[in-house]
Amino acid sequence: MIEALRNALRLPDLRRRLLYTGLILVIFRLASNIPVPGVDRVALEQLLTGGSATGQLINLIDMLSGGAIANFSVLAASVSPYVTASIVIQLLVPIFPSLEQKLREEGEAGQRKQNQWTFFLTVPLGLLYSFGLAQSLSVQANILPNFGFQQGQILSTISILFTMTAGTMFAVWLGELITEQGIGNGLSLIIFGGIVARLPRNLVQLWETDKVLGVVIFLVLTVVTVLFIVFVQEGERRIKVQYGKRVRGMKVYGGGSTYIPLKVNTAGMIPLIFAQSFLTFPAVIAQFFVKPGQENLASGIVAFFSSNSPWYALLYFVMVVGFTYFYTDVMVQQQNLPETLQRQGGFIPGVRPGKKTEEFINNIYRRITLAGALFLGVVAVLPYLIGYLQFLQSNVMLIASSGLLIVVGTVVDTMRQLEAQLLMRHYEGFLQ
Repeated sequence: MIEALRNALRLPDLRRRLLYTGLILVIFRLASNIPVPGVDRVALEQLLTGGSATGQLINLIDMLSGGAIANFSVLAASVSPYVTASIVIQLLVPIFPSLEQKLREEGEAGQRKQNQWTFFLTVPLGLLYSFGLAQSLSVQANILPNFGFQQGQILSTISILFTMTAGTMFAVWLGELITEQGIGNGLSLIIFGGIVARLPRNLVQLWETDKVLGVVIFLVLTVVTVLFIVFVQEGERRIKVQYGKRVRGMKVYGGGSTYIPLKVNTAGMIPLIFAQSFLTFPAVIAQFFVKPGQENLASGIVAFFSSNSPWYALLYFVMVVGFTYFYTDVMVQQQNLPETLQRQGGFIPGVRPGKKTEEFINNIYRRITLAGALFLGVVAVLPYLIGYLQFLQSNVMLIASSGLLIVVGTVVDTMRQLEAQLLMRHYEGFLQ
């Protein structure tokens, strides 16, 4: 791997792409420390360390933002609104078959149109997401004293919402720059940078509470979790496909055999994002009705959805498993493998083309998705399981297991892209 990296750095084009990617990530991290206008940093720190339900909820949402929410920076919303908009568009398009067929026929132009819709939807979602975050802090005394719709607060409120939404679009733009001129998927690397940025802080916290034992134990847990993630993420079921021979003039085409790789975890990180969104939504709405120092139904809802109770962990696990099946079915329908095989003259030995092939592939997908769904469910609740063991004073992980899934997937994808670039120039790649 080191030799392959040296080969990449020797090539001017790849060296420029790697340095460009690093520069964009540095810019993103610097912007993550620029606070939103009017926020009281001292009061915010007291809230996050005070152990209140609201503070725990903000810490929970802060996991994938790399500390941007804890700092309440201009990038507090990060790329979450864009990811949500992308998921919504992906789910809405299949609902209208004529629209889906039209976009498919347009090819690259249809993909650009779908990306444009995603950008348009990101703006209102960014405003809504920013309002929810700001409102959750404005109900706490002296954190956002100028946020609200009372007299004298309108301009500051508009300034806060527009600044946070602009921060989201800036983060998305940085991700697009990496995709176009750097190495790897830009948005994945932006999220990756935010997750990894928490690592030094978590190491310091572990060292202060549990010294060497805590660091060693969580290093071992992190390595084991990474190996488990790689093993399942790279797992696939291969279905043999045979192509019939076609004679055109004096030449014979086709007649070979290959296979279709069906991934064990087709849905990737999407079910975790869905489940987290559904579980944080009631708490965000309840924040609007929380009154400081008073116990009511809203404060109870916030406390439940920001707690580490077994019921919350069980609900999280069930929702992740359910969303894994749901999103996998959506992805399978979009791929339309039976029709593609039939159009290319391929068939699965022993299975009739058309409806029978569709049923055969769906049955296999449903069986292997069970392993993928249970895998994602365990990854989601792993921090809660470790917290229940109570063998250390600190319950923090070096990187949350759901964050590790993003980190591992991003690293593997970036390595594959580098490997492809090296192989084009006759160098040995990373993956053997």
